[in-house]
Amino acid sequence: MRDEIEQYRKHQIQPFGVNPASVESHADYAAKLKLPFPLLSDRDLAIGRAYGSLKPDGSGIARSVCLIDRSGKVLYSQAGAPGADIVLEHLGSP
Repeated sequence: MRDEIEQYRKHQIQPFGVNPASVESHADYAAKLKLPFPLLSDRDLAIGRAYGSLKPDGSGIARSVCLIDRSGKVLYSQAGAPGADIVLEHLGSP
């Protein structure tokens, strides 16, 4: 996502990462990797659970991409790390 941030921004999409690490850990990680998007701490896995992104055994959040509109409606969801081209194509964006 970091390397494709401009493609998302061009389409007014705000990416962010979610995982159960602490806020402090996220700050260090984001600085180290120079991430141009926010990271959210999901200590109790509530966000991952709400968007169907938990690992099969429920032990954590599986890498996945979900696009959610401002009303909270899920527009796109896929396990793994599909590239921006795949995500934007699904939305009908050039």
